[in-house]
Amino acid sequence: MPLPPETESHQSTRLSRRRLFGYTAAGVGGALAGAGAVSAATALGGEPPADAVGRRTVAFHGAHQAGVTTPAQARAVFVGFGLRQGIDAAAVGRLMRLWTQDAAALTAGRAATADPAPALAERPAGLTVTFGFGPGLFTAIGRPEAVPAGFVPAPEFTIDRLDARWTGGDLLVQVCADDSLAVAHAVRVLVVGARPFASVRWQQSGFLPHAGVAPGATPRNLMGQVDGTANPAPENGLDEVVWSADGWLAGGTTMILRRIRMDLDTWDRVAPESQERAIGRRLSDGAPLSGGAERDTPDYAVRDHHGKLVIPADAHVRRASEQANGPGSGRILRRGYSYDDGVDATGQADCGLLFAAYQARFDSQFLPIQRRLAELDALNAWTTPIGSAVFAIPPGCQEGGWIGQGLLG
Repeated sequence: MPLPPETESHQSTRLSRRRLFGYTAAGVGGALAGAGAVSAATALGGEPPADAVGRRTVAFHGAHQAGVTTPAQARAVFVGFGLRQGIDAAAVGRLMRLWTQDAAALTAGRAATADPAPALAERPAGLTVTFGFGPGLFTAIGRPEAVPAGFVPAPEFTIDRLDARWTGGDLLVQVCADDSLAVAHAVRVLVVGARPFASVRWQQSGFLPHAGVAPGATPRNLMGQVDGTANPAPENGLDEVVWSADGWLAGGTTMILRRIRMDLDTWDRVAPESQERAIGRRLSDGAPLSGGAERDTPDYAVRDHHGKLVIPADAHVRRASEQANGPGSGRILRRGYSYDDGVDATGQADCGLLFAAYQARFDSQFLPIQRRLAELDALNAWTTPIGSAVFAIPPGCQEGGWIGQGLLG
């Protein structure tokens, strides 16, 4: 099954999209947080054409918003907004028209409306901009009946230690690109445009490897794990997992962003064998402990010569797996980014994972998985969710339309 119509264009290059960027179906399914364009070109035996990465564009218009099934870029910023007092549906509609216009220009390498630094728009570097609506927005605009089926505020799980600085929000802007400057510029433009309507509640920045990684390879998180192996591929139900068919949200999705702090100081003192058993995969190559290669299906029944499960009952991959927990136990598309915000005033490191999950229906896909992980997951000893926010991601729009028009138009 092909990916959604998120076309790419290249200026001043003779390399094909497939050769330069390596975005194959396997790359999307196994490493949606995949390697950057520079490493893909280098793996072919040379440097990419001058400025090819900077000039690359991803189409903004289409049936779905870009930035969901688009192969993950190297940099991401998530911004949560709170609506200002008195902002109604008409005002939100005006904001979405402005945001749509500016995002369409910036992702195409053109200056936005009243762009404060138009020269910075010339290198979009695969820029995508994705918009979302939080649960509180529907009440604010007087449309509580428009809440999509199964779209509920994210509960606070027993393992959570949520900080209001990273939690909730009425609007989401997700900005991704292969260049930090392109991301920063787009965020600046969109935040300024929102000021009459909404204020920033939180802003979170994440990163992925963007050089020196083979095309299609699964990236590693700060714990050293390969992260994202089990993502659904286009030929394995990606559309059914991600895209909603419900009312105004048809062609859109739902998304949760979880900020998960990692205690790397204690993790680093754990023996590699114990780390592998907590995860359920080999650290060296991401293969399941039951044997085989990274993308081979784990065998959750196999036992060692002592009769113990090779993939323990509390291993992260077992607890998260639909295969191990039965049909209907939840499938999602994950798009995780590492974050490192240094140390706080107490000297504690604030680093970990910005875990973004996308699914057609939030209550029956993400929630069953997270309930199992909260109940029993070996990794809970070293990870603490400190932020959580859920959003409905509207469908895309064609030229002349705007994001959210089906709800607000």
